[in-house]
Amino acid sequence: MSAPASQAAPAGAPAAPVAALPRRFGAWYVTEHNLRRLKNYGGTIVATILGTPLLYLFAFGVGVATLVTGNEGPGSEDGVSYLAFVAPALLCAAAITVASEEFTYTIMMGFKWNPIFVGMNAAPISARQIVDGVVLFVLLRMLATALVYYLVMLAFGAVPSPAGGALAVLVAVLTGLAFGTPLMAYSASLTEDRGQFAMIMRFIVLPMTLFSGTMFPLETLPWFLQWVGWISPLWHGAELSRVLAYGAAEAPWLTAIHLVYLLALAVVGWRLAVRISTRRLDR
Repeated sequence: MSAPASQAAPAGAPAAPVAALPRRFGAWYVTEHNLRRLKNYGGTIVATILGTPLLYLFAFGVGVATLVTGNEGPGSEDGVSYLAFVAPALLCAAAITVASEEFTYTIMMGFKWNPIFVGMNAAPISARQIVDGVVLFVLLRMLATALVYYLVMLAFGAVPSPAGGALAVLVAVLTGLAFGTPLMAYSASLTEDRGQFAMIMRFIVLPMTLFSGTMFPLETLPWFLQWVGWISPLWHGAELSRVLAYGAAEAPWLTAIHLVYLLALAVVGWRLAVRISTRRLDR
């Protein structure tokens, strides 16, 4: 519950201007708080951002690609190398990994274990500003991760169209939000940790990565598994990124569906997160 602004103002200072700043820029304050929090894990974050694309692209570009090319010949996947085919999907998967980290335990910590969201709400920063600030922070982190991933892709020669590949960075961020904001809404609704996040990783994130056309075309899966890709934001993001990164052949209406689906998930998830957080903080 929000405290009166006068309680937060220093002695003798006018109350209205003190309260006006967080009411106007509250989301940015929340973003700043999370960026400062991230400094405590700076070494781990940098190692992850640099190490993940190097390891994955090396493994797929040298390891798996050698097997695929040896069996099916060069240009067997959409007319490009296997590395060029898989790299845009890995880019989107990297953004989803960031989203799954920041929209699960971090959200529950803010409400329960270290209820910083309750303190922010008494600042007074509204629940919507808290959600917006967290989403903006995760967006920035996903953008940094995807940019580094893109540069490593360029170094590996995995982007036939560098300009389109740069746009794929934005698609990867949108994919992360499409998966992350509904997850944030769910995390905000939890009051007890009974292993829900571990089950999400095992039964949603991992199957989504395996059955969303990330490492092979979705059409090669049995028909009864292809529906996983159709509802997966990762498949829609990967297909859209492939269109941009190397001009994968695709009907324009399907490209439009990818974009609309990702936007719809991101917006609906964000609105749900705002509604649930507001209800929880305003009790």
